[in-house]
Amino acid sequence: MSHSPAPSSSPVSGRVTYRGVVTQWHCDHVGHLNIAHYVSRFDEAHWAFFADLGLDAHWLRANRRGMAAVEQHLRYHREARAGDTVTIRSRLVELRSKVVVSTHEMVNDATGEVCASERITCALVDTDARKAVAFPQELLAGLHARLAQDALSP
Repeated sequence: MSHSPAPSSSPVSGRVTYRGVVTQWHCDHVGHLNIAHYVSRFDEAHWAFFADLGLDAHWLRANRRGMAAVEQHLRYHREARAGDTVTIRSRLVELRSKVVVSTHEMVNDATGEVCASERITCALVDTDARKAVAFPQELLAGLHARLAQDALSP
C-alpha cells in the first residue's frame, strides 16, 4: 500500500538538509521528541546548509573561520514521536555583510505536518580574533544567488 503525505499545515520549501528517525531514547517523559533533540537536529541541518552555501568544514578550517549563532527562535507546532521519520528543509532569508539568517522547518514525513520551525541568525567569525568578519568576495556571488533563488521558492 502506498502512503502519500497529507498536505502540510504551512508551505514547506527549501532544500533538504536533514532526514532521520526519532528513536525512543530521544523522547521525554510525555512521549515526544525532547527539546534537546529538536535543537540537535536543527544544528545538524545548519551544518549541511552551511556546506551547501560553500561554508563547509574544509573551507572554514582553511580560512580560520567559523559560524556562530547569535540569535535563535524555535517554534513547536506538532509532536514528533518515536518511530516518526522527519525531514528538515532550509532556506536563506537574509544576507548581511557578516551575517546570514535562515529558516528551517522540520516535517513529519508520514503526515506532511510541520513539527517545528526555526529562524536563526549566524555570523561568520574569525576563529583567531574571535570576532565577526565580512563574508569574502569569493562567496558573496553564490550567497546572493542562493538568497534570490530561495526568495522565489513558494
